[in-house]
Amino acid sequence: MVLRGNSGSGKTTVSRAVRGAYGRGLALVGQDVIRRELLREWDVDGGVNIGLIDTIVRYSLDHGYHVVLEGILAASRYGAMLQSLRGDHAGTSAFFYLDVSFPETLRRHDSRPQRLDFTPDQMREWYQERDLLPDGCETVIGEDSPLEASVRQVLRDARLTPAQAGQ
Repeated sequence: MVLRGNSGSGKTTVSRAVRGAYGRGLALVGQDVIRRELLREWDVDGGVNIGLIDTIVRYSLDHGYHVVLEGILAASRYGAMLQSLRGDHAGTSAFFYLDVSFPETLRRHDSRPQRLDFTPDQMREWYQERDLLPDGCETVIGEDSPLEASVRQVLRDARLTPAQAGQ
């Protein structure tokens, strides 16, 4: 499963709730954790994080885990890697784009722990309206979708149920 969207759109919240609903056996791979925390890398074309994300996702899948990859994952930088993952994965792949307007993004940002890490002006610079992947593989989840409904949709589209989860 891939959850993409702008900063503050709810990707991390939805992906954590999906993992919480499913339980063990589902790896959560966060772009920010790898790029910003592990590598301290700028988000640049050809960045090291792109290959590392690819490797972590593939390794997790190869060892029997379901995977939720979440992040901004801009189509221009990460699209080829995401399409390769989708094409190479023999199981069900489900891609989602959280489509949240800029005003709603700012409202959500105000409630996050990171609200002091970057400003609304910085978020405006990063904001890309409907940065969908070109192959049309993504299901768009709008800003009016409640968390519980978004989680149910992700689990349903990925063909996962909490009963499948390990203990």
